[in-house]
Amino acid sequence: MTKPKANLKELIGNALSPLTGLLLGLQVALVVTGGAVRLTKSGLGCPTWPKCTPESMAPVANQAEGALRSWIEFGNRLFTFVLLAAAIATVLSIYFSHRRDLRKFGFTQILGIFGQGVLGGITVLTHLNPAAVAGHFLLSIALIASATVLHSRRGEPAVIKTSPHSARSAIQIALTLVVLALGTIVTGAGPHAGDEKAPRFNIRIEDAALFHSVAVIVLIAFTVFMYFTKNLARITKKRIRIFLAIALAQGALGYIQYLLRVPELLVAAHLFGSTLVWIAALRIRLSVVTQSI
Repeated sequence: MTKPKANLKELIGNALSPLTGLLLGLQVALVVTGGAVRLTKSGLGCPTWPKCTPESMAPVANQAEGALRSWIEFGNRLFTFVLLAAAIATVLSIYFSHRRDLRKFGFTQILGIFGQGVLGGITVLTHLNPAAVAGHFLLSIALIASATVLHSRRGEPAVIKTSPHSARSAIQIALTLVVLALGTIVTGAGPHAGDEKAPRFNIRIEDAALFHSVAVIVLIAFTVFMYFTKNLARITKKRIRIFLAIALAQGALGYIQYLLRVPELLVAAHLFGSTLVWIAALRIRLSVVTQSI
């Protein structure tokens, strides 16, 4: 006797694992493509919002900003729609797989993506104000956190597990956030503004980099301390080792790019590395607290 074919709802529900993985990958990719816009000085390639020019949604011939820069910026805007489609598909998969515990994270993705569109518009309309650029990145960090939870919890039952190590992991997450936030200050003080005329933070890049470096040292030291905590689960220890390897590599890359006067390719690699550090920190947290972060 042949098995009945799965209907569309079942197929969508069974696609939860690949969809959450795709969504997480796209959220990371959005950070990298956003960095590419800034590093190629294409931040005002489309000088207005929501249209690319006052007359057209897409770039037009002979734009003053240059055709390549206009299409780089416009391409990053279009990528948001790809991300939105993946988020909607993920929410449908969560619904059809009856994972009520994941619904809030799924809907957070959709709302956050709309928020990114609005914040992207504010960034353009304020001529790449570094505070708006930093907010754009930090919202992506929040959405990466939500997507990480979705992907990590996709195959686990909806149970709550308390742990005596919860407070330490919360501190580790907070320190990681501080490092990322200070990184945006370094970016806002540095030379890669996204446009030659974009404003900068009123702080020397040397001072911003120093604060950022000190925060990284504190984060790594605390994570090492956490690793040697008694009765720490094996999976948590493994994830701490992964985090330390990524964080140390990221720190070395940051130091090298600073010595070389922040070349674009190293800046892009450092930006990608920041998302890996964040995901690794979240995975430590998720190994300690099962239901939510």
